Amino acid sequence: MTEGRAPVDGGTLHYEVAGDGPGVVLVHPGLWDSRTWDVTFPVFAERHRVLRYDMRGYGRSDRPTGAFSHVEDLRAVMETAGIERAAIVGNSIGGAVAIEFVLEHPEMATALVAIAPGLDGFIATFGEPEFDWDTAEGPIEAAVEAGDLDRALDLEMELWAPLGTADPAGARIRQIALENVHELQIDWSLSRRLDPRPATRLGEISVPTLGLIGSDDVPGSMEFVDAIVSQVSGATKVVIEGADHVVNMRQPEEFDRVVLGFIDGVA
Repeated sequence: MTEGRAPVDGGTLHYEVAGDGPGVVLVHPGLWDSRTWDVTFPVFAERHRVLRYDMRGYGRSDRPTGAFSHVEDLRAVMETAGIERAAIVGNSIGGAVAIEFVLEHPEMATALVAIAPGLDGFIATFGEPEFDWDTAEGPIEAAVEAGDLDRALDLEMELWAPLGTADPAGARIRQIALENVHELQIDWSLSRRLDPRPATRLGEISVPTLGLIGSDDVPGSMEFVDAIVSQVSGATKVVIEGADHVVNMRQPEEFDRVVLGFIDGVA
């Protein structure tokens, strides 16, 4: 494995790369950092050239100081790491970034794996979701505004890790989130949004696409996966039992089997 820092507009981003073969990029979920891939990374590297990195504001990467683009950050990291094309695998916010990257740089993507992804523009495209995001996230936002980050983190874990944090996987999920708790106070409006919104452009995605979600994830995440699968030609959906939001940490063996099987089939 080698590691480095990719220069981006306004700072540098930490990345690690390992293995040989077709490229795979792992984009972590918000609240956490690239350590969510600790178990996945070496397994994928047995037969792929795998890149993982800390998105801006997370882990060992610099925090935003001005306007930036997660999509262009990903492009810069790939170029610095010498990966011209890859299957883009993203979880949660990382899934949203993966979708937007494939839309903006289709020549650099061989496949898309969107794991419980965010989907900007969902309401304007598909209407009001059945899941009440305001009710779910309102108390978290109130705790952040009050400066009570401990309370905010506990509420985040109730929402995104409903299987609990007492077991080893859950404890690790909470630990990584705790070490990134500063992200709750970052001004994420600095992140540039695509216009038109990604939800309106899903039909443009032409690479093989897999929508993946845990059976115990937030119901609203399932709505996003279903929207993607319904709009992307040939897309498939897989639900992994016994997993919540950070699927690969809850069910690593099944995750590896499903995702590697998909990527290898594409290759």
